[in-house]
Amino acid sequence: MQMPVTTTFTIEGFQIREYKGVVRGIIVRSPTIAQGIMGGLKNIIGGKIGAYTQMCEQARQQAYELLMEHAQETGANAIVGLRYDASDVADSATEVLCYGTAVIIELQK
Repeated sequence: MQMPVTTTFTIEGFQIREYKGVVRGIIVRSPTIAQGIMGGLKNIIGGKIGAYTQMCEQARQQAYELLMEHAQETGANAIVGLRYDASDVADSATEVLCYGTAVIIELQK
């Protein structure tokens, strides 16, 4: 069974048996040379900056994967209250934090 993950604090049909604590995945990414060039050109002419969108999506995915690893290390079988946060670290680097509460759930009786 894949680990259930939700932005809510409950999972319908299950009860939380144990809270394992806050888990997180954090990644700091900067654009590749190609992404930087394409993003810079789009910034001049305007419009959607696909290269930066791709970079941000990659960062979110990597932060999520690190979160899942952290949750598994705690022995959790689910994550509730999932959230993302992002901030600039340097001129061209972005930090993406993915966090939630690791829990052990069981079917409701």
